[in-house]
Amino acid sequence: MRIEDTPEAWDVVESRHRFTGPVIKVVTDTVKMPGDEVADRDYVVHPGAVAVLALDERQRVLMIRQYRHPVRRLLWELPAGLRDVEGEPLAETAARELAEEAGYRAATWHTLVDLRTSPGMTDERIRVFLARGVTKIPDEENGFVHHHEEIGMPVEWVPLDDAVHKALTGMIHNSPAVAGILAAYAASAEGFAHLRPADAPEA
Repeated sequence: MRIEDTPEAWDVVESRHRFTGPVIKVVTDTVKMPGDEVADRDYVVHPGAVAVLALDERQRVLMIRQYRHPVRRLLWELPAGLRDVEGEPLAETAARELAEEAGYRAATWHTLVDLRTSPGMTDERIRVFLARGVTKIPDEENGFVHHHEEIGMPVEWVPLDDAVHKALTGMIHNSPAVAGILAAYAASAEGFAHLRPADAPEA
């Protein structure tokens, strides 16, 4: 068989909305299974997100640390954000998040890796971009005001090799960060020559 994820939609006999919040909603679908059986599947409907693996000329990864209440942890992550502007190209969303969360801009953008974060319980999609040619935005140009968990977030540059080691030894747990770090390390072996363009279509 060809090893490639493909679209498939099994028949839904009934769909019930359990909860609707500002960002997510929870749904129960009764799905027709093989053998004419049905089974309920609960899942979270999510708008999707983007993340940015920003890599400087010294092969360091830009990372931020943010409190994540569901896991009661301060997690080291990549700059990231929701796809919350209708019609906005994903690369523009990523550039906006890099500027807002970390105060940087990048000259060169590529698609690094696409993720389905937890496909057994949510439809969330995350595209991780590789951003290079990174420069600091002067404070007077960046008027974004942080709120809630984003207040006081530290920004650190971590050598890519060290970031790989921290991911593989259980020191970094955020899934787009782990995936982005390992993907960037793998892609660097070929000089990033085979990455998709920033506007590559999503499957």
